[in-house]
Amino acid sequence: MMIWETVRVALEALRANKVRSLLTTLGLTIGVAAVITMVALGSGAQQAVEDRIQALGPTLLSVHPGQDFRGGVALAGSINLTYADDTALANDARFVSHVVPELQRGFQIQYRDHNINEDVIGTTPDFVVVRNYQMTAGRMFTLGDEAARQRYVVVESLIPELLKTTAAQLVGQTVMIGGIPFEVIGVLAQKGTTGFGSSDDDLLVPFETARYRLIGTDRLRTITISASNPDSIQLAMISIERVLRRQHRIRPGQPDNFHIRSALDLLSTFQQTSATFGSLLAGVAGVSLLVGGIGIMNIMLVSVKERTREIGVRKALGATSANVLIQFLVEAVVLCGLGGASGIAIGVIGAVALSHLAHWNTQISPTAIMGAFGVSAAVGLFFGVWPARQAATLDPVDALRYE
Repeated sequence: MMIWETVRVALEALRANKVRSLLTTLGLTIGVAAVITMVALGSGAQQAVEDRIQALGPTLLSVHPGQDFRGGVALAGSINLTYADDTALANDARFVSHVVPELQRGFQIQYRDHNINEDVIGTTPDFVVVRNYQMTAGRMFTLGDEAARQRYVVVESLIPELLKTTAAQLVGQTVMIGGIPFEVIGVLAQKGTTGFGSSDDDLLVPFETARYRLIGTDRLRTITISASNPDSIQLAMISIERVLRRQHRIRPGQPDNFHIRSALDLLSTFQQTSATFGSLLAGVAGVSLLVGGIGIMNIMLVSVKERTREIGVRKALGATSANVLIQFLVEAVVLCGLGGASGIAIGVIGAVALSHLAHWNTQISPTAIMGAFGVSAAVGLFFGVWPARQAATLDPVDALRYE
Protein backbone atom coordinates (compact mmCIF):
# COMPACT_ATOMS: atom_id res chain seq x y z
CA MET A 1 0.00 0.00 0.00
CA MET A 2 1.39 3.41 -0.97
CA ILE A 3 2.21 5.89 1.81
CA TRP A 4 -0.34 8.46 0.59
CA GLU A 5 -3.07 5.85 0.54
CA THR A 6 -2.17 4.97 4.14
CA VAL A 7 -2.46 8.63 5.12
CA ARG A 8 -5.82 8.88 3.32
CA VAL A 9 -7.17 5.86 5.21
CA ALA A 10 -6.00 7.38 8.50
CA LEU A 11 -7.76 10.69 7.79
CA GLU A 12 -10.96 8.88 6.78
CA ALA A 13 -10.88 7.00 10.09
CA LEU A 14 -10.65 10.31 11.97
CA ARG A 15 -13.52 11.79 9.95
CA ALA A 16 -15.64 8.78 10.78
CA ASN A 17 -15.31 9.63 14.49
CA LYS A 18 -15.48 13.45 14.47
CA VAL A 19 -16.77 13.96 18.01
CA ARG A 20 -14.28 11.55 19.55
CA SER A 21 -11.44 13.13 17.57
CA LEU A 22 -12.51 16.61 18.71
CA LEU A 23 -12.69 15.65 22.37
CA THR A 24 -9.35 13.86 22.09
CA THR A 25 -7.61 17.00 20.83
CA LEU A 26 -9.29 19.28 23.38
CA GLY A 27 -6.71 18.66 26.11
CA LEU A 28 -3.83 19.58 23.83
CA THR A 29 -5.76 22.58 22.49
CA ILE A 30 -6.23 24.02 25.98
CA GLY A 31 -2.62 23.34 26.95
CA VAL A 32 -1.11 24.94 23.84
CA ALA A 33 -3.49 27.93 24.02
CA ALA A 34 -2.51 28.50 27.67
CA VAL A 35 1.19 28.35 26.79
CA ILE A 36 0.84 30.83 23.91
CA THR A 37 -1.22 33.29 25.96
CA MET A 38 0.92 33.15 29.10
CA VAL A 39 4.18 33.43 27.18
CA ALA A 40 2.73 36.46 25.36
CA LEU A 41 1.81 38.06 28.68
CA GLY A 42 5.21 37.33 30.19
CA SER A 43 7.10 38.61 27.15
CA GLY A 44 4.93 41.71 26.98
CA ALA A 45 5.45 42.52 30.65
CA GLN A 46 9.21 42.06 30.35
CA GLN A 47 9.37 44.23 27.24
CA ALA A 48 7.31 46.94 28.95
CA VAL A 49 9.71 47.01 31.92
CA GLU A 50 12.74 47.10 29.62
CA ASP A 51 11.21 49.97 27.64
CA ARG A 52 10.47 51.92 30.80
CA ILE A 53 13.95 51.40 32.16
CA GLN A 54 15.44 52.52 28.86
CA ALA A 55 13.18 55.55 28.91
CA LEU A 56 14.13 56.24 32.50
CA GLY A 57 17.81 55.94 31.69
CA PRO A 58 20.09 52.90 32.09
CA THR A 59 22.63 55.02 34.02
CA LEU A 60 20.18 55.90 36.81
CA LEU A 61 21.23 55.16 40.39
CA SER A 62 19.34 55.85 43.59
CA VAL A 63 20.49 55.97 47.20
CA HIS A 64 17.99 55.13 49.96
CA PRO A 65 18.21 55.24 53.76
CA GLY A 66 19.13 51.96 55.42
CA GLN A 67 19.44 50.49 58.90
CA ASP A 68 21.88 51.83 61.45
CA PHE A 69 24.08 49.28 63.26
CA ARG A 70 25.97 49.55 66.51
CA GLY A 71 28.07 46.64 67.77
CA GLY A 72 26.58 44.41 65.08
CA VAL A 73 23.03 45.09 66.33
CA ALA A 74 20.44 46.86 64.14
CA LEU A 75 18.97 49.87 65.93
CA ALA A 76 15.30 50.77 65.73
CA GLY A 77 14.38 53.06 62.87
CA SER A 78 16.35 53.89 59.76
CA ILE A 79 19.32 56.16 59.36
CA ASN A 80 18.52 59.35 57.48
CA LEU A 81 20.00 60.77 54.32
CA THR A 82 20.50 64.51 54.56
CA TYR A 83 21.26 67.39 52.26
CA ALA A 84 24.85 67.23 53.55
CA ASP A 85 25.10 63.73 52.02
CA ASP A 86 23.86 65.10 48.71
CA THR A 87 26.43 67.92 48.83
CA ALA A 88 29.24 65.49 49.64
CA LEU A 89 28.27 63.26 46.70
CA ALA A 90 28.05 66.22 44.33
CA ASN A 91 31.51 67.42 45.38
CA ASP A 92 33.44 64.16 45.87
CA ALA A 93 31.79 61.26 44.04
CA ARG A 94 33.50 60.25 40.81
CA PHE A 95 32.03 58.85 37.59
CA VAL A 96 28.72 60.71 38.16
CA SER A 97 27.19 63.49 36.08
CA HIS A 98 24.19 64.61 38.17
CA VAL A 99 23.26 64.33 41.84
CA VAL A 100 19.63 65.16 42.67
CA PRO A 101 18.23 65.36 46.23
CA GLU A 102 14.58 64.47 46.82
CA LEU A 103 12.42 65.46 49.78
CA GLN A 104 8.98 63.90 49.90
CA ARG A 105 5.80 64.18 51.94
CA GLY A 106 2.11 63.65 51.30
CA PHE A 107 -0.11 66.75 51.18
CA GLN A 108 -3.69 67.66 50.44
CA ILE A 109 -3.87 69.29 47.02
CA GLN A 110 -6.76 71.66 46.33
CA TYR A 111 -7.69 73.11 42.95
CA ARG A 112 -10.98 74.98 42.80
CA ASP A 113 -13.52 72.54 44.29
CA HIS A 114 -11.37 69.41 43.82
CA ASN A 115 -9.25 67.87 46.60
CA ILE A 116 -6.72 65.04 46.29
CA ASN A 117 -3.95 63.66 48.49
CA GLU A 118 -0.67 63.11 46.68
CA ASP A 119 3.08 63.14 47.33
CA VAL A 120 5.00 66.37 46.88
CA ILE A 121 8.70 66.06 45.99
CA GLY A 122 11.17 68.82 46.67
CA THR A 123 13.97 68.54 44.14
CA THR A 124 16.24 70.41 41.75
CA PRO A 125 15.80 71.20 38.04
CA ASP A 126 18.09 68.26 37.20
CA PHE A 127 15.28 65.89 38.26
CA VAL A 128 13.85 65.87 34.72
CA VAL A 129 17.33 65.44 33.21
CA VAL A 130 18.30 62.47 35.37
CA ARG A 131 14.95 60.72 34.96
CA ASN A 132 14.72 61.58 31.27
CA TYR A 133 11.35 63.36 31.50
CA GLN A 134 9.75 65.42 28.76
CA MET A 135 7.43 68.37 29.28
CA THR A 136 3.85 68.13 28.02
CA ALA A 137 3.09 71.76 28.79
CA GLY A 138 4.86 74.69 30.41
CA ARG A 139 8.42 74.51 31.75
CA MET A 140 10.55 73.16 34.58
CA PHE A 141 11.58 75.50 37.40
CA THR A 142 15.14 76.82 37.24
CA LEU A 143 18.07 77.16 39.64
CA GLY A 144 17.09 80.83 40.03
CA ASP A 145 13.55 79.79 41.01
CA GLU A 146 15.01 77.38 43.54
CA ALA A 147 17.40 79.94 45.02
CA ALA A 148 14.54 82.44 45.34
CA ARG A 149 12.35 79.76 46.97
CA GLN A 150 9.58 80.43 44.49
CA ARG A 151 6.21 78.82 45.08
CA TYR A 152 6.22 77.05 41.74
CA VAL A 153 5.02 73.52 41.13
CA VAL A 154 5.48 71.12 38.20
CA VAL A 155 2.97 68.25 38.16
CA GLU A 156 3.21 64.77 36.71
CA SER A 157 0.91 63.57 33.96
CA LEU A 158 -1.96 62.13 36.04
CA ILE A 159 -2.49 65.22 38.21
CA PRO A 160 -4.53 67.22 35.64
CA GLU A 161 -6.87 64.26 35.21
CA LEU A 162 -7.24 63.87 38.98
CA LEU A 163 -8.07 67.57 39.25
CA LYS A 164 -10.64 67.28 36.42
CA THR A 165 -8.79 69.49 33.98
CA THR A 166 -6.20 69.28 31.21
CA ALA A 167 -2.46 69.89 31.17
CA ALA A 168 -2.78 73.05 29.03
CA GLN A 169 -5.55 74.47 31.21
CA LEU A 170 -3.72 73.74 34.48
CA VAL A 171 -0.51 75.61 33.55
CA GLY A 172 -0.62 79.11 35.00
CA GLN A 173 -3.29 78.19 37.55
CA THR A 174 -2.88 78.21 41.33
CA VAL A 175 -3.19 75.08 43.44
CA MET A 176 -3.13 74.89 47.22
CA ILE A 177 -0.54 72.51 48.68
CA GLY A 178 -1.08 72.06 52.40
CA GLY A 179 -2.93 75.37 52.42
CA ILE A 180 -0.10 77.26 50.66
CA PRO A 181 -0.71 78.65 47.14
CA PHE A 182 1.60 77.41 44.36
CA GLU A 183 1.58 78.38 40.70
CA VAL A 184 1.58 75.46 38.23
CA ILE A 185 4.31 76.20 35.67
CA GLY A 186 4.62 72.84 33.92
CA VAL A 187 3.24 69.34 33.33
CA LEU A 188 5.49 66.34 32.74
CA ALA A 189 4.88 63.66 30.13
CA GLN A 190 3.69 60.22 31.20
CA LYS A 191 6.41 57.88 32.40
CA GLY A 192 4.81 54.96 34.18
CA THR A 193 5.84 53.01 37.25
CA THR A 194 9.50 52.03 37.02
CA GLY A 195 10.44 50.81 40.47
CA PHE A 196 12.15 54.11 41.30
CA GLY A 197 9.17 55.80 42.92
CA SER A 198 7.60 57.38 39.85
CA SER A 199 3.89 56.74 39.47
CA ASP A 200 2.93 59.80 37.36
CA ASP A 201 0.92 61.34 40.20
CA ASP A 202 3.54 63.36 42.11
CA LEU A 203 4.05 67.12 42.30
CA LEU A 204 7.52 68.70 42.08
CA VAL A 205 8.50 71.91 43.86
CA PRO A 206 11.92 73.60 44.09
CA PHE A 207 14.14 71.95 46.69
CA GLU A 208 14.78 75.09 48.75
CA THR A 209 11.07 75.92 48.70
CA ALA A 210 10.22 72.46 50.06
CA ARG A 211 13.08 72.61 52.55
CA TYR A 212 12.16 75.92 54.13
CA ARG A 213 8.55 76.75 53.20
CA LEU A 214 6.70 73.46 52.84
CA ILE A 215 8.28 70.35 54.35
CA GLY A 216 10.72 72.07 56.69
CA THR A 217 13.49 69.46 56.85
CA ASP A 218 16.66 68.44 55.03
CA ARG A 219 16.09 64.71 55.55
CA LEU A 220 15.93 63.19 52.09
CA ARG A 221 13.72 60.37 50.83
CA THR A 222 16.33 59.46 48.28
CA ILE A 223 19.25 60.82 46.29
CA THR A 224 19.00 60.15 42.56
CA ILE A 225 22.26 60.00 40.64
CA SER A 226 23.16 59.67 36.99
CA ALA A 227 26.37 57.82 36.17
CA SER A 228 28.64 59.34 33.54
CA ASN A 229 27.96 56.47 31.12
CA PRO A 230 26.65 52.88 31.23
CA ASP A 231 30.17 51.45 31.40
CA SER A 232 31.00 53.37 34.58
CA ILE A 233 27.96 52.34 36.67
CA GLN A 234 29.91 49.93 38.90
CA LEU A 235 32.71 52.48 39.40
CA ALA A 236 30.14 55.15 40.26
CA MET A 237 28.49 52.85 42.84
CA ILE A 238 31.87 52.16 44.46
CA SER A 239 32.62 55.89 44.61
CA ILE A 240 29.18 56.68 46.06
CA GLU A 241 29.63 54.00 48.71
CA ARG A 242 33.05 55.35 49.64
CA VAL A 243 31.78 58.93 50.02
CA LEU A 244 28.72 57.97 52.07
CA ARG A 245 30.65 55.63 54.37
CA ARG A 246 33.00 58.49 55.13
CA GLN A 247 30.10 60.90 55.51
CA HIS A 248 28.27 58.57 57.93
CA ARG A 249 31.51 57.69 59.76
CA ILE A 250 31.11 53.96 59.22
CA ARG A 251 34.13 52.03 60.42
CA PRO A 252 35.83 49.36 58.29
CA GLY A 253 34.06 46.02 58.63
CA GLN A 254 30.71 47.60 59.55
CA PRO A 255 27.80 47.24 57.08
CA ASP A 256 26.45 50.18 55.12
CA ASN A 257 23.47 52.03 56.57
CA PHE A 258 22.23 52.99 53.10
CA HIS A 259 21.24 51.17 49.92
CA ILE A 260 22.37 51.88 46.36
CA ARG A 261 20.14 50.63 43.54
CA SER A 262 20.53 50.81 39.80
CA ALA A 263 18.05 50.51 36.96
CA LEU A 264 20.03 47.55 35.64
CA ASP A 265 19.63 45.78 39.00
CA LEU A 266 15.88 46.21 38.70
CA LEU A 267 15.95 44.84 35.17
CA SER A 268 18.08 41.87 36.26
CA THR A 269 15.70 41.10 39.14
CA PHE A 270 12.70 41.20 36.82
CA GLN A 271 14.45 38.98 34.30
CA GLN A 272 15.20 36.42 37.01
CA THR A 273 11.57 36.55 38.12
CA SER A 274 10.46 36.10 34.51
CA ALA A 275 12.80 33.12 34.13
CA THR A 276 11.35 31.52 37.26
CA PHE A 277 7.83 32.19 36.03
CA GLY A 278 8.79 30.75 32.63
CA SER A 279 10.10 27.57 34.24
CA LEU A 280 6.90 27.22 36.25
CA LEU A 281 4.84 27.78 33.12
CA ALA A 282 6.89 25.20 31.24
CA GLY A 283 6.22 22.67 34.00
CA VAL A 284 2.48 23.34 33.92
CA ALA A 285 2.47 23.14 30.13
CA GLY A 286 4.45 19.90 30.29
CA VAL A 287 1.86 18.34 32.61
CA SER A 288 -0.95 19.54 30.36
CA LEU A 289 0.68 18.08 27.25
CA LEU A 290 1.46 14.85 29.13
CA VAL A 291 -2.18 14.48 30.14
CA GLY A 292 -3.27 15.25 26.58
CA GLY A 293 -0.79 12.70 25.21
CA ILE A 294 -2.02 10.02 27.59
CA GLY A 295 -5.58 10.77 26.49
CA ILE A 296 -4.59 10.34 22.86
CA MET A 297 -2.80 7.06 23.60
CA ASN A 298 -5.87 5.81 25.44
CA ILE A 299 -8.19 6.69 22.55
CA MET A 300 -5.82 5.08 20.04
CA LEU A 301 -5.69 1.87 22.08
CA VAL A 302 -9.48 1.84 22.15
CA SER A 303 -9.47 2.45 18.40
CA VAL A 304 -7.14 -0.54 17.89
CA LYS A 305 -9.51 -2.75 19.85
CA GLU A 306 -12.56 -1.49 17.96
CA ARG A 307 -10.90 -1.95 14.58
CA THR A 308 -9.17 -5.29 15.21
CA ARG A 309 -11.30 -7.08 12.60
CA GLU A 310 -10.66 -4.24 10.08
CA ILE A 311 -6.92 -4.60 10.66
CA GLY A 312 -7.17 -8.34 10.08
CA VAL A 313 -9.03 -7.82 6.76
CA ARG A 314 -6.45 -5.28 5.58
CA LYS A 315 -3.56 -7.57 6.44
CA ALA A 316 -5.29 -10.48 4.71
CA LEU A 317 -5.57 -8.31 1.59
CA GLY A 318 -1.86 -7.58 1.57
CA ALA A 319 -1.28 -4.65 3.95
CA THR A 320 2.04 -4.96 5.74
CA SER A 321 2.76 -4.33 9.40
CA ALA A 322 4.56 -1.13 8.34
CA ASN A 323 1.40 0.09 6.57
CA VAL A 324 -0.70 -0.45 9.69
CA LEU A 325 1.96 1.13 11.91
CA ILE A 326 2.12 4.24 9.72
CA GLN A 327 -1.66 4.52 9.59
CA PHE A 328 -2.08 4.65 13.37
CA LEU A 329 0.95 6.92 13.80
CA VAL A 330 -0.53 9.31 11.25
CA GLU A 331 -3.84 9.32 13.13
CA ALA A 332 -2.11 10.16 16.40
CA VAL A 333 0.08 12.87 14.88
CA VAL A 334 -2.86 14.43 13.02
CA LEU A 335 -4.90 14.53 16.22
CA CYS A 336 -2.07 16.28 18.06
CA GLY A 337 -1.35 18.55 15.10
CA LEU A 338 -4.99 19.65 14.97
CA GLY A 339 -4.95 20.22 18.72
CA GLY A 340 -1.73 22.24 18.44
CA ALA A 341 -3.00 24.34 15.52
CA SER A 342 -6.32 25.13 17.18
CA GLY A 343 -4.50 25.86 20.46
CA ILE A 344 -2.18 28.30 18.67
CA ALA A 345 -5.15 30.07 17.09
CA ILE A 346 -7.01 30.35 20.40
CA GLY A 347 -3.83 31.44 22.22
CA VAL A 348 -3.08 34.20 19.71
CA ILE A 349 -6.69 35.42 19.78
CA GLY A 350 -6.61 35.37 23.59
CA ALA A 351 -3.37 37.38 23.73
CA VAL A 352 -4.74 39.98 21.30
CA ALA A 353 -8.02 40.17 23.22
CA LEU A 354 -6.22 40.74 26.53
CA SER A 355 -4.14 43.47 24.91
CA HIS A 356 -7.16 45.32 23.48
CA LEU A 357 -9.81 44.66 26.12
CA ALA A 358 -7.83 44.48 29.38
CA HIS A 359 -5.00 46.76 28.11
CA TRP A 360 -2.34 44.29 29.24
CA ASN A 361 1.04 44.30 27.54
CA THR A 362 1.35 41.20 25.37
CA GLN A 363 4.01 40.15 22.89
CA ILE A 364 3.29 37.08 20.78
CA SER A 365 6.43 35.00 20.41
CA PRO A 366 6.98 33.15 17.09
CA THR A 367 9.40 30.87 18.94
CA ALA A 368 6.68 29.90 21.41
CA ILE A 369 4.25 29.22 18.55
CA MET A 370 6.66 27.00 16.67
CA GLY A 371 7.75 25.29 19.86
CA ALA A 372 4.18 24.59 20.98
CA PHE A 373 3.24 23.14 17.58
CA GLY A 374 6.42 21.04 17.45
CA VAL A 375 5.85 19.69 20.95
CA SER A 376 2.22 18.83 20.19
CA ALA A 377 3.31 16.87 17.07
CA ALA A 378 6.05 15.14 19.08
CA VAL A 379 3.51 14.19 21.74
CA GLY A 380 1.35 12.56 19.08
CA LEU A 381 4.30 10.66 17.68
CA PHE A 382 5.53 9.54 21.11
CA PHE A 383 2.19 8.49 22.54
CA GLY A 384 1.02 7.00 19.25
CA VAL A 385 3.90 4.52 18.95
CA TRP A 386 2.54 1.96 21.40
CA PRO A 387 -1.03 1.80 20.01
CA ALA A 388 0.38 1.75 16.45
CA ARG A 389 2.75 -1.07 17.36
CA GLN A 390 -0.12 -2.98 18.98
CA ALA A 391 -2.09 -2.71 15.73
CA ALA A 392 0.90 -3.61 13.53
CA THR A 393 1.71 -6.80 15.46
CA LEU A 394 -1.80 -8.23 15.36
CA ASP A 395 -1.95 -11.67 13.78
CA PRO A 396 -4.29 -11.58 10.74
CA VAL A 397 -5.96 -14.89 11.60
CA ASP A 398 -6.62 -13.89 15.22
CA ALA A 399 -7.79 -10.45 14.08
CA LEU A 400 -10.32 -11.98 11.65
CA ARG A 401 -11.68 -14.21 14.43
CA TYR A 402 -12.00 -11.24 16.85
CA GLU A 403 -15.54 -10.24 17.79
